[in-house]
Amino acid sequence: MDLYEYQARDVFEKYGVPVLAGIVADTPEEVKAAAEKLGGVVVVKAQVKTGGRGKAGGVKVAKNPDEAYEAAKAIFGLDIKGHIVKRVMVAAGARIAEEFYFSVLLDRANRSYLSLCSVEGGMEIEELAVERPEALARIEVDPLTGIDKAKAVEIARAAKFPEDLVEKVSDVFVKLYDVYKGEDATLVEVNPLVRTEDGDIIALDGKVTLDENASEIRHPEHEELEDKGAADPLEAKAKESGLNYVKLDGQVGIIGNGAGLVMSTLDVVAYAGENHGGVKPANFLDIGGGASASVMAAGLDVILGDPQVKSVFVNVFGGITACDAVANGIKGALETLGDTASKPLVVRLDGNAVEEGRAILAEYAHPLVTLAATMDEGADKAAELANA
Repeated sequence: MDLYEYQARDVFEKYGVPVLAGIVADTPEEVKAAAEKLGGVVVVKAQVKTGGRGKAGGVKVAKNPDEAYEAAKAIFGLDIKGHIVKRVMVAAGARIAEEFYFSVLLDRANRSYLSLCSVEGGMEIEELAVERPEALARIEVDPLTGIDKAKAVEIARAAKFPEDLVEKVSDVFVKLYDVYKGEDATLVEVNPLVRTEDGDIIALDGKVTLDENASEIRHPEHEELEDKGAADPLEAKAKESGLNYVKLDGQVGIIGNGAGLVMSTLDVVAYAGENHGGVKPANFLDIGGGASASVMAAGLDVILGDPQVKSVFVNVFGGITACDAVANGIKGALETLGDTASKPLVVRLDGNAVEEGRAILAEYAHPLVTLAATMDEGADKAAELANA
C-alpha cells in the first residue's frame, strides 16, 4: 500500500525524522486557513500517489494566505498522470541550500535490502539515475543488521556527502531505516532531503510503501491509512473475497492457481495476442490452492465485471486441488453466476485427475466453455475470441 505524502510525513515524525509542519486541506478555504495558521511562506502540494507533481503544476509556493488560496484553486481538480487532485497538504516553507536523495527498498532480485543515495536530489532524480548512474550510490543493506550508524556513514560517504555533513545526514538515515523496519515497509524514499540555510537536515517530501502482508497481524492500524475511496472497485471487490487480483489494461481475463503459473500465463497470452489484433492480458488473478465453486465464482465475478474483458482464460494445474474439483468449481461457478456469465471461457486443465476434470466439463457442454489441451493452445484461443 502506497501512502500519501501527508501520511508519510506523519509516520516520519513518529520516528523522529526531521520534517516541516503540514496541514491537510480539502478546499481552497481550508488551504487559506492552514496558511494563516502556519504563517509565512507555505507550499501547497497536491496529494496524489504518483510522481511528477511539480512538473504538472501540483506544487506551488505561496507567500501569504491569499496566494495559497489562489494556488489551491489551480491545483484542486488537476489531472496528474490520471490522478485527480482532491486533497492537498499545506506545508511550512523552508530556505533550501541543497537538495539530496535517499531511499531504502526491498531488493527482490538479490533477496536483500538496497539503499540508494545521492547528493543530487530533486525533480530530475529519474534522469540522473539513467544519464549519470555513477552519481547514485547503491549500497546493499543486510536485513539482519539493517542501517546502524556505521552503515549510515558508509552510505553517506559512498554518495559523496561532504565530510562536515556526514554526521548529520547519517543520523537521519538511521531514523529513516527505523521507519522502514518499524512499519514493515518495502520502500521509504525522501526526495528531496534538504539542507536548509540554517544547516538543518529535513525530509521535505516522503514516499512510503507498506507491505500489506504485515498489516492484518502486525499492523492492524495500517487499515486506517488505506484510501478506500480511491481504490479500483474491482480490486476492492477481489480483496473482499480474499483473491489476489491486479487489474491490467488488456482484454483477456486470466485465472490461475499459483503466482508463478499466472505470471507465465500473462506472458503466453501477451505473446499469442500479437497474432490477434494485439490483445493483452486484462488482469492477474491467483486463486491459490482452492478452486471450489465459491472461489471460482468469486474470481469469475470480478473478471466478468471488467467491461474491457472480452474472453477469459482459466489455466489450472491440479495439485493438492485435483482437476476434477476444479472442473466442478467452474461448473458450479457458471451455475451460480447464471446470465451474468456472458463471455467465452477457455479452460486448460493439467496435473492431478486431469482426465476426470476434462470429462466433467465435456459432459457439461456449456456453450461458453472451450477446452484446450495445452497452455499455448488455450492462450491462442482466448486471444482469438477476445479479438473476434
